[in-house]
Amino acid sequence: MQFDLGLQGLAILAACGLGFGVVVQIFAWSMTRWMWLAVALGWFVGGLFLSEVLFATATEDEIQPIIDGLAFDESLLGGLIGGSLAAVATWFASHGGMFHRPTSV
Repeated sequence: MQFDLGLQGLAILAACGLGFGVVVQIFAWSMTRWMWLAVALGWFVGGLFLSEVLFATATEDEIQPIIDGLAFDESLLGGLIGGSLAAVATWFASHGGMFHRPTSV
């Protein structure tokens, strides 16, 4: 197995992760300021895993498009899964879970 992900592929993956992180931060109204970073890292790891581990042996004839070693469509799917899981985990961690209720005085 040979990993041939180049700088352009890494930059595309990082840009997609940062974009998704910013969108989640804007729409989630989370109590934490760093939710965008957790979601962006989740997107990056998920996209990298699906592109470079699960589809590492696929050729250009089998999947399209491949941009500088990055299986683009597969990385979008992996990023969406990883970023969504990171967003849900960060949301629950910052809000005290599903059944958190404020204490009455």
